[in-house]
Order: sequence, then structure tokens, then C-alpha cells
Amino acid sequence: MADAAVEFLLDNLKQLLIHHVKLIKDAQSQVEQLEVNVSFFKSFLKKVSSKKQRKDETLKSLVRDIRGVVYDAEDMIDAFVTQAAENKTKNYFIRTFNASTSIISVADQVDTICRRISQIYGSKDKFDLATLPAADADDEEPLQPTPSRKDNVVGLKDEAEKIVGYLNEKTGYLDVISIIGMPGLGKTTLTGKIFHDPDIKYEFPTRIWVYVSQEFVAKEVFLSILRQMMTKLNEEEYNKKRATDLAEEIASALEGGKFLLVLDDVWEPTDWDKLKIALPKHNTTGKIMITSRQVGVGRYANRFREPHNLRALHLDESVELLQWEVFNKPEFPVDLDAVGREIAGNCDGLPLAIVVIGGVLATKVSSSASAWEKVSKSVTTFLQLDPLNRMDRIISMSYEKLPYHLKECFLYLGMFPEDFEIPAWKLIRMWIAEGLIQPKDGISMEESAELYLDDFINRNLVRVEKFKADGKVKTCRIHDMLRDFCRTEGGKDRENFLQEIKQSSDGGLQPLVIEGGEKHRRLCIHSNVLDFLRKNPKGTYVRSFVTFSEDIEIPTENISAISAGFKLLRVLEAKPLKFCKIPSDFYHLVHLRYLTLSLKLDSNSKAATLPKAFTKLWNIQTLIVDTTSRTLDIKADIMSLTQLRHLKTNASTTLAKPAKESKEGEKLQTLGTISPESCTEAIFDRARNLKKLGIRGKIASFLDGKIGSFDSLRKLSTLEKLKLLNDVFPKAASEGKLDCLPPAYKFPGNLRSLTLFHTFLDWSHMSVLVSLEKLQVLKLKDNAFMGSRWEVRDRGLDSLEVLHIGRTDLSIWVASAHHFPSLKRLELHNCEKLKDVPIGLADIPKFQYLDVQRCKEAASSARRIATKKNAPSFKLSIFPSDDVKNNA
Repeated sequence: MADAAVEFLLDNLKQLLIHHVKLIKDAQSQVEQLEVNVSFFKSFLKKVSSKKQRKDETLKSLVRDIRGVVYDAEDMIDAFVTQAAENKTKNYFIRTFNASTSIISVADQVDTICRRISQIYGSKDKFDLATLPAADADDEEPLQPTPSRKDNVVGLKDEAEKIVGYLNEKTGYLDVISIIGMPGLGKTTLTGKIFHDPDIKYEFPTRIWVYVSQEFVAKEVFLSILRQMMTKLNEEEYNKKRATDLAEEIASALEGGKFLLVLDDVWEPTDWDKLKIALPKHNTTGKIMITSRQVGVGRYANRFREPHNLRALHLDESVELLQWEVFNKPEFPVDLDAVGREIAGNCDGLPLAIVVIGGVLATKVSSSASAWEKVSKSVTTFLQLDPLNRMDRIISMSYEKLPYHLKECFLYLGMFPEDFEIPAWKLIRMWIAEGLIQPKDGISMEESAELYLDDFINRNLVRVEKFKADGKVKTCRIHDMLRDFCRTEGGKDRENFLQEIKQSSDGGLQPLVIEGGEKHRRLCIHSNVLDFLRKNPKGTYVRSFVTFSEDIEIPTENISAISAGFKLLRVLEAKPLKFCKIPSDFYHLVHLRYLTLSLKLDSNSKAATLPKAFTKLWNIQTLIVDTTSRTLDIKADIMSLTQLRHLKTNASTTLAKPAKESKEGEKLQTLGTISPESCTEAIFDRARNLKKLGIRGKIASFLDGKIGSFDSLRKLSTLEKLKLLNDVFPKAASEGKLDCLPPAYKFPGNLRSLTLFHTFLDWSHMSVLVSLEKLQVLKLKDNAFMGSRWEVRDRGLDSLEVLHIGRTDLSIWVASAHHFPSLKRLELHNCEKLKDVPIGLADIPKFQYLDVQRCKEAASSARRIATKKNAPSFKLSIFPSDDVKNNA
């Protein structure tokens, strides 16, 4: 793990010496010498990267010392730069670091370690890396994409049948069915299997799944329920409502018709009291399913039905699950059959243990039986422990088997709340900002990070929750026990890697972060955030501050609590915290690389603004701005931010005109959503390497050349994803109707994904899109195209793999398989007038998934396609299901 820290510090030093040497003029020679020595560390660590070498006690001691001194150097350099950038902070840092004298001290420490290495392996001037023992050929695992593992639900057929029987049972009350079991027994997996069963989907037109967890917020649970019940939830409006008001609205909506509501991971009987206020009082046809570790929760929720205690897997079920996890088929190779069955039996019927061990063995599929024997002996040893410690040791074994560069990335998952659906895009950018992703020749850091995440998924340490249209991971989750391991392993008793701030039994917060305390490097707090900020916390060494709490408007008196208390932050993920203004000392956070900022307008403001002072945040890589305003005006010249890679906003954002001397912007990969007025030659000359671009505003005027320049997009040769969101507020959306689309040759040449929103185009204009030869994903959202009939002519979309059509008045769609020869996925949402899905689409060989939501008339034709397709790999999802059976 020292490797990533060394790489990060080295890059930091290079940036200072090239772009900001004036900030270190009082210690330039020491910084230059640091760069030389840190480069030496990099070469040394690369050479001693094998597993065998890392077990050598002398080398382990050196690596530990290197990591410690690198962290110290990092702290001192960053503090020195902050002090130089803002004189107001001088006293703060003198008290803590003693400024430039500390840099000299750290430089001496670094030099001492270099001399130690030289004493062991020869003169530094004649340092010969070849004298070190060679690394094992198989130690460096190549970064390559691997197929995502599917969820393997094996066994427990009898258990599932019992639960389904309860769901089909008629009662004179709102029935609550609880599934109880120890952590890792498969409660959520079994419930998910039932929830997604086609017969259950058919029986219950409305199905809702929410994660509760130990420290849940009732309002957030209720909002999650409403998001699944409503086609479009006005987040701003509903966030203002009280939890009791939201509960009443849910209860009212659920009074009629059959529904299935899953409350996953309820901890205490008292939690049920907070949740049941959202349930209907008179509906006896709906069903509630609860998963919990405590039998008392189930008994408290339903006195008429005993909780269902989930059993462990039988031996044959354990064997089959392990076979699927390792080989993706229900069999072992002959030479591994005996030891494989032994390992499965030793997991004591605990699915999580089998899945985690399977992830370890999946990396050894080509290994000999002796390698599997070692795993078997470890599992046998763990069996002698009590169940909770046993599982912890199994997870620990899987963690120790991780390649060195993956360990800190895995521990970082402990920063997210329990049962949280983690956006992969966000996780990857936070990893990069923290310096946890090591650069590789010929591959971007984003691509490397995606491969890291794939690795965790294939080791069964992380599971995919949702996929993006291009097949990449959109969101993921980590099991509670794995998350607990991350927090324990990364906690203060180990490496001070991360610390979670939680409410203690006496109502206070634990631990308190005060200046001069432990060297916590990352803090997460997901409840009682305002109480925490009111204590004016200090975290001298904190580099990440992360919160995914309920939304909070920060009072004026606490608005500087974060920027005043955590001056060396690299990552600030604080979307729930609503700032009515940005405090002046916020711009002291010059080391920020990742920032999520929420701006709340006061009654006197017409639009949100990011001032010119934002250019002081010269390290920023990822900037995400969420605002209650429809527009955002960025006064800062973002093209002067040399490290900026991603700018994302939810508003129509106007960018400042780049200064003539500003020649940066080539690192920008994501830009959106910007206003059409900002789509100029000057912007795209600099941001010429964009991969994703979102444009929001008066798209008709943009295409006509009245504002901005659509023609300038053509020069974006690397652009792969384009979103055009038509917004003519305060006029009605329909008044912004587009007359046509530009000819195909004016679109970026490598465009692979196009999203249109509220463009109100006639279906005849699809003729332009069929000429985009590389287009793989087409999303026609909310009235993108209108008209009762779409007849695809002779030429179709040959490369299209994903087609989404949402909210349109389309009634008749005429098409056949040769029009969409590459189609894999079709999503039809809120096409209430559509009579049929073209039956000919069933003849497309690659067609794998049909998702039909709120398209009542088209549901029967969708089922006919599934019948004609008649392939196990084909999936059909219809919501809500036909209610013919329910009314029979």
C-alpha cells in the first residue's frame, strides 16, 4: 500500500515544482531533494513487489518506514503549501507542523531511509536493482477485464416455497412475514430470489424493496419507497415534507390493490414502530416481508405468525454453490473434486462464507490441488471459532489474498453507510482523488479503477446492484460483515486509515475529533452531522470527509466548520449538506481533488453562482455541484484548473470565457450539463478530449446557430456520450419543439451514446440517427419523439445495442429484426398508448432483455416476444404486471 502513497507524493511534488514553485520558495531545495529520494523509493518498491519479498522481515520494516515517512512528508508539504497560499492560516499550521522546519526534518528522515536501503543493498550512487531477488512471474497480476459474476442462488428451495406459501395465503389483516437468521446466512439473497420470481411479480403488481439498516432515518426510508412508487418524484418538494407526512402519503397510496413491501435488515423491535406508520390500515391483500437478525423483531411485527428461522445450507447445496462461484457451472474438475467438497463442507452451510471462499478460489482455478488444500486447512481452523469470529477470519483470509495495490481500495468501501447503494462513478473518482489508483502505461486511471472494481466483484467482495447501458457497473453494494471488516481493519487501532463518527449510548458522538488527537486520515459520518459540526471539530491529518446523511441546511454560524477544521482535505463528499453561501475560507482547501457541493438559493437569489475564487482550488480533479436553481453561473475560468477531469452539475451551467493565456482543459473528460451558450469554439478548443458532454437549455436555438455552436462539437473526436436536454422554462416544454436534427455528419464522429429529452421531434427524423454508424446506446426520454406511428424504413440502426423510449404518445411501432440487428436491450417506460412491441424483434439473435414499465397495452405483446424467444438467457420485466389474475 506504500506504493500508491509514494506515487501520489511523487506526482504532488512534480506538480509543485512545475506549476507552483512560488509556493515553496522557502523550501525549494528540500522539496527537490525529496523528489529525488521519493523517486528512489518508487524504484525500490517496484523491485520488491513480490509476495515472497514482502514477507522478508527486513523489507517489511523498510516498507513500513517508507509509508510512515511518506505520510509525514505529505502532511508537511501540504501544510506548508496551504500556509503559503493563505497567510491567515499560518498560526494554525505553526502550532501543528512548525512549517518549513518540518519539511527539513522530513527531508532528513527520507534521506535516512534511503541510506538504510543503500547500506543493505549497496551504495546509492551505484544502486543496482538487479541485486535484489527476482519477483515471481505470477506475482504481478495483469489488469484485464473479467466477466461479471452473476448472483448464484442455490439451494433453500424448500425455504422459498414456504415463504411463497405465506405470500399466497389470505389473511384478514396486513400480513407481515419475517425471515430471521445470523449474518451471512442468506436472508437478503433468499428474499431477493422470491421478490424477483415471475409468479410473485405477476401476483403483486406493486413491489417495493428498501434497505433499513441499523442507523436508518425514517424519512429516507419513506422517500425511497415513494421513489419506487412514483414515476417521477419531485425531490426538492418531497425533501421539505416531514416524515409523518410522507408516511401518510405512502399509507394512502397502498390502501388499494396488492403490493409487496420488503424491509431488509431491520435491527430492533422499536424500529418497527418508526416504520409501520407508513403502512395502510385497511388493506388485507398486501404483504410485508422483513429480514432481521433478531427473532424478537418478527414477533413484535406480527403476533399472528411466528418468524421464519432460515436454515443453513445442506452439504449438497454448499457444494453446488461453491461450484457455481468458482467455475460457473455445477461441477468440479476431477482433480479438485475431493478437496472442493471438503472446503464446501467446512463452510458449515453459511452462504456468505462459501461465496467469499469461492472468490478466493476463483483466482486459483488453474492451481493444483495442494493450493486448494491450504485453503481447506484454513477454513477448518476457522470452524473452531464462534460463528461471528469464524466469518471475520474467512473475510480476513480473502483480504490477505488481495494483490497489494487493491487493499486500501477495498478498505475505502468502509466509508459508505451500511446497505448503501454505492455509485461506481463516484467510488472510482474518490479512489483516484485519494491517490489509491496507480498510473499504468497505456491505460487511464479511470480504466484502471474500473478493473479494480471488477476484481472485487469477481472475488465476491462486492456485488453489482445495477448495470449501465454499456454493460459497465453503475452501482454496487458491500455486505454488512464485509463493511464491518473494512472499518475494523482500517480503524484507529491499525493504520488510522478511516474512522466512522457515530452516536454513542449517552447521546454524544464517538470518537471526538480534536486537534492533536489520533492521526485519522479519513472520516465518515452518516447521522447527527449537524451536532458534529457544532462542536467545531479539528482533524489536522484528515484527507477525506464523507457524509451520506439526510439533507441538512447548514446554519450560518456553522458554515465554516468543515473548511476551518479540516484544512488538508482531498475529498469532500457532502451532497446532503446544503450551503446557502460558500464561506471565504473554503478556498483555503487548495488540496481538494474531489468535491461534491450542494448550493441552496436564498429568497433573494435568482441563480446559483460559483465565484472566481474557485480557481484557487488548483488541485481539483472532480467537481460535482448540485443546486436547487435551474441555472448555475461559474465565474471561475475552469480551463485554468490544470487537473480538472470531471465537471458535473444538475443545472444548466454557464462557463466563463477562457482567458487567452489559459491553455489548459485537455484533461477534461466529463462536462455537463452546460448551457448551449457555453458550447463555443473557445471552450472545445481547450476541452478537446471530452468523452461525455451534457447540454441543457434551448436546444432548438442551439441547433439553429442562434446561441452557441453545434458545429463546434464536430471537433470533439473522442466524444462518446452526448446528452441534449431541452429546457425552455418558464415556457411549457412542448413550446420548445425541435423542427429537425442536424445532419449526421455534424455529430461527433465517435459518438456511441445519445440521449434526447423533451425535444418533441417527429419520428421521421429518426432517419438522421440511423446514419450515426457507431451509435450503440439511444435514450429517447420524456417526449423526445412524438407521433402516433413510427415505421422503421429499409435502413435501421445497425450498431444499436440499447434502445430506451420513455413517455411518448407512440401507438403503432412497425419494425423487424433486420432494422436492429445488434439490439441487446429494449426499455419501454410510460408508453401508455403503445399497442404492441414489434414481434419481429424476437428474431434478433443478441436480444437479451426487454423491460416494459407502465405500458399496459403493450404488455401482452412483450410476453409473446418472450415466448417466441424461448431462451434461458432472455429476461422479461413488466411493471406493473397485468392485474387480470388479481381481479378474477
